[in-house]
Amino acid sequence: MNEVPIYKELSYRIVGLAMKVHRELGFGFLEKVYENALMVSFEEERILARQQFPIKISFHGRVVGDYFADILVEDSVILELKAQDKISNTHRAQTLNYLKATDFRLALLINFGKESLEYERLVN
Repeated sequence: MNEVPIYKELSYRIVGLAMKVHRELGFGFLEKVYENALMVSFEEERILARQQFPIKISFHGRVVGDYFADILVEDSVILELKAQDKISNTHRAQTLNYLKATDFRLALLINFGKESLEYERLVN
């Protein structure tokens, strides 16, 4: 059975903008530079996006941690941005935990730290 990926069109738009940012800036900057550049791109494309989206981690009904997803797009897709040599299992686990702690179903893990942009779709 072929299922259509969730938020397929939005995901393609996000990745396309990330590729444009990467192509224009290149690699080697800190994550925050790419985050801010993506926010400019989202604004130009009239895509609703919020930086540093708060995520509360609960355990036995109590908040035990506060984290911040880099960007939340259209109140649907979490973006976790990296500027590293490669995407690691630790990065994947961090991003999947953001999904577990929220009601969101899709996250994109995007790495600007190489000559070619890397990204992964993570689904909860």
